[in-house]
Amino acid sequence: MESNAVVRSLAALAQPVRLQVFRCLVVAGQEGLTPSDLVEAIGVPATSLSFHLKELTHAGLVTQERQGRHLIYRAAFDQMNALLGYLTENCCQGEACAVSNGSLVCSP
Repeated sequence: MESNAVVRSLAALAQPVRLQVFRCLVVAGQEGLTPSDLVEAIGVPATSLSFHLKELTHAGLVTQERQGRHLIYRAAFDQMNALLGYLTENCCQGEACAVSNGSLVCSP
């Protein structure tokens, strides 16, 4: 993943509503959610939601698909995994990492 794409992704997620939208879409999985579902789930106005979805889509973190009259938004799991991979690429100086209390820690 290129550093410009990383910065775009992190900038898109560095806003509370967009982070909340993205997390809802991750939970929804491949089924995705409509804007109406998201408005109901997080309680933001539709006009505000539209702006946030556009930003997440521009960053490559969200995809949009038209199904009939409905738009379905999904988390772009490949982009999410690439971002996580980039952030953890040099974790623990190449040593194996372990999970302790829900956090990654370097093995001794």
